[in-house]
Amino acid sequence: MSARAAWARALALGAGVIGLDQALKALVRAAIAPGEAERLALGFRLVHVQNKGVAFGALGGGGGVVLAVTLVALAAVAIWFAREPARPYLWLGAGLLAGGAIGNLADRIRLGSVTDYLDPPLWPAFNLADATITAGAIVLVLVSLSPRPEGEATGSARR
Repeated sequence: MSARAAWARALALGAGVIGLDQALKALVRAAIAPGEAERLALGFRLVHVQNKGVAFGALGGGGGVVLAVTLVALAAVAIWFAREPARPYLWLGAGLLAGGAIGNLADRIRLGSVTDYLDPPLWPAFNLADATITAGAIVLVLVSLSPRPEGEATGSARR
């Protein structure tokens, strides 16, 4: 895949994740009062939780720390992707992770907390952005463990 096509895919995926994530969070904020829950199938609940921290509420009071860590992680992924845009599936991991991180960052900046809404049994509530961050991180780990295709150079991107 060309570098241009990889960038287009990553940007489109990231934008799609941000749009869907923000739409779902807006629906939850409009339909469910904070702290209330609606039962779903298999023990899942639809809830409205305002999470001031990161995963599992960690760093609940660390607004500046959370912002800095998020921006550093996004920059690291962007630099890696800029160096190797044609690496197979790197666009997928970068798009998923960036879309989710930006979706949660938008909540954090605009609302002071992140809206979580899917509450499975025996696990804290989360949202689409959290799921795509996790999936993106898994893809990035798998990409990093896979050998580079023959002839792929690191450094400046081929166009």
